[in-house]
Amino acid sequence: MTAGPDAGGPASYALLVRKTGGRWQVQLLAEDAGDELPVLERALGEPGAGEWPGPFVVVVDSRLYFVLLRHGPGGMVRAFISDATMQEWLLASEVVERYGIAVDTEGAFDDDETGWPGGDLDVLADYGLPADELRPIVTADDLWADEMVERIAGRLGFADELAAAVTS
Repeated sequence: MTAGPDAGGPASYALLVRKTGGRWQVQLLAEDAGDELPVLERALGEPGAGEWPGPFVVVVDSRLYFVLLRHGPGGMVRAFISDATMQEWLLASEVVERYGIAVDTEGAFDDDETGWPGGDLDVLADYGLPADELRPIVTADDLWADEMVERIAGRLGFADELAAAVTS
């Protein structure tokens, strides 16, 4: 997949990602980023149904940021956003508000004006990508959000499935 503003794939998309029987499955939920948070939550299915760790939803919105949702203990939804300062975007503001993600807009940017990840940085730890390995990916100022998701997919082993779902 080619990324960046002139990429051939969609600028926004929503995916359901699951690992069943040791194999990754990636399903396109929408070619544009979902702005209906309850729909994205429902796509996760019932908490505790199926293999552990359960599925997760990834939404890339306009290549500017991405959101990742999955079930945690007791069925609560764990949420992560690659840039919590994107409050002018509907999905970003809903995720930040619903999941109580703190946003420090005064100190959110470093010298390179890199965005500020928020929420559960250990959201993919059960899959083998703990916070200390996720943080460098989501704070890289030379990556668009879809490129961050590609790196995550490569690290976890579903890069080919991601490419097929997004380009089909």
